[in-house]
Amino acid sequence: MSVNSKNEDGRLLSSDGLPAITRASIDAQPLYQVVKRQITDAIMFGKWPAGTVLPNEVALAQTFGVAVGTLRRALLDLTKEGMLSRQRKTGTVVTGRTPQHSLRFFFQYFRLHGKDGSLQHSRTKVLGLERGDADSDEQSALKLASAAPVLRLKRLRYVDGVPIMHDHFTILQDRIPDFPEKAQDVPELLYLYLLDRYGIRISAVREQISAELADDDDVKLLAIEPKAAILNIEEVAYDQAGIPTIYAFHRCTTANHRYVTEVQ
Repeated sequence: MSVNSKNEDGRLLSSDGLPAITRASIDAQPLYQVVKRQITDAIMFGKWPAGTVLPNEVALAQTFGVAVGTLRRALLDLTKEGMLSRQRKTGTVVTGRTPQHSLRFFFQYFRLHGKDGSLQHSRTKVLGLERGDADSDEQSALKLASAAPVLRLKRLRYVDGVPIMHDHFTILQDRIPDFPEKAQDVPELLYLYLLDRYGIRISAVREQISAELADDDDVKLLAIEPKAAILNIEEVAYDQAGIPTIYAFHRCTTANHRYVTEVQ
């Protein structure tokens, strides 16, 4: 699969605009799972909308640079999950249905849905990127013995151009050497970037959810009324070894959205 560009979130793309299979991706999980995730990305983020007929298996396998058998196994899984439909005369078609949410979807895709249950395609804008020593809350969440160096990332999420959530992430600096220095270079899909670039697979998340009143920061960033209802999500994400890796909190308005969590 030839790679010749990057998309707006910094992910490598092939010449046809699909996410490229990177060496870190291959090392981190079975190849068919890598292909499966790349196809899922193309669907979930609008590259292949509902009704799209995918190229035939030989052509698609060549696109991803894998054997037909590997590609076929990925397609079979996605068909079972409801994202694809195999039709005898037409071929493999994107259904447009919300997938059954396994843990893989739980960690990789935006969980604010429309009121009708539809998936929302969000975009993000980085508001701040700083490095410093972990404060007491960060030390506690990440199980640190001392004030180790951390990276803090603040960003704003939009759906259809409307701000609906602001995110705050804290990650140990020694876990992510050479993380981008400039806000414009920070990848939009953070968890996928951690997997592709550093081999960090988020395997568990502990969330505490509370209903609160909007503070001054919420009012400014989300363009809402003072003391409007806000959903606050405090999160600790763990890697494949069970080590707390990310401490985060998210504050969002749910006036036109619903927070959906389904784990099987």
